[in-house]
Amino acid sequence: MLKTKEKAPPATIAVIGGGSWATALIKILSEQPVRVQWWLRNQADAAYIREYGHNPHYLSDVQLNRRKVSVCARVEEAVSGATHVIVAVPAAFVQSALAGLPPEALAGKVVVSAIKGMIPGQNLLVTDWVERDFGVAPDHLCVIAGPCHAEEVALEKQSYLTIASADVGQAEGVARLLTCRYVQASALDDVYGVEYCAVMKNIIALACGITHGLNYGDNFQAVLVSNAMQEIRRFLDAIFPRERDLSASVYLGDLLVTAYSQFSRNRTFGNMIGRGYSVKSAQVEMNMIAEGYYAVKSIHEINRQYGVSMPITGAVFRILYEKAPPAQEVGALKKVLK
Repeated sequence: MLKTKEKAPPATIAVIGGGSWATALIKILSEQPVRVQWWLRNQADAAYIREYGHNPHYLSDVQLNRRKVSVCARVEEAVSGATHVIVAVPAAFVQSALAGLPPEALAGKVVVSAIKGMIPGQNLLVTDWVERDFGVAPDHLCVIAGPCHAEEVALEKQSYLTIASADVGQAEGVARLLTCRYVQASALDDVYGVEYCAVMKNIIALACGITHGLNYGDNFQAVLVSNAMQEIRRFLDAIFPRERDLSASVYLGDLLVTAYSQFSRNRTFGNMIGRGYSVKSAQVEMNMIAEGYYAVKSIHEINRQYGVSMPITGAVFRILYEKAPPAQEVGALKKVLK
């Protein structure tokens, strides 16, 4: 009797994080023949998801496939047996989220950063931090970039992702995992360009929100964003020069959607600052992390070494960290924009 060929078990993907972007990524992964091991810090939310199949606080309309998604009590349990580990927590919390893991826990796994921020206080990109603290080789590190808002993934609106890695083959593998009916994903090898651009577009979105809060119009914002693209180019050329097309969707597209979208938490945060909120009160009212708040301090400090002309980043830093009046800073900024 001929033996029937045994079916290979589905790949196992760990997802770390309980917010809207983590939830959106799990929705996308659920379209594939994979198993997802999901760890959330908030164990009350984890219990709720196990019972009801949706996240009570983020993208709560998304019904999760509980046959494919297992909610784990410990982060070690989530990464155990996984081939890929997708980290989708705010950059300010990534160290505490992974604190329980020994370095060998990520050995041989592909670690994917879905974080658009930097490690506060260390001024490190997330991939650099993972490489340093967990010994993950660059060819096993990937970055997910947009333009792609979690809220539109929840609505199954057509969206696009770019996966960057030093090993394009690894990036292509992750892109296949994240391609579905309503998401198209592609691969790229410009890890630093993609990661820094994703960090900086949040700073620009803060600036756009601040100017909107001050009642500047669309004409000014168009000039602000076009000048911001030049600012990003100067910074990238200084710290990691290489041939790159910044008009591609992973660079310009991600900047535009973050600067203009109603779903952009950085734009929302900036708008509140422009309207007169203090940083603290805006953070409390939003109850969500605006990555640009932490990122602008990191980029400002990194740029002390390079001295790149970055008037927009400088203005946002002074408003948020030196309590400079937004109207005064934008008034000075508008004289240097072209």
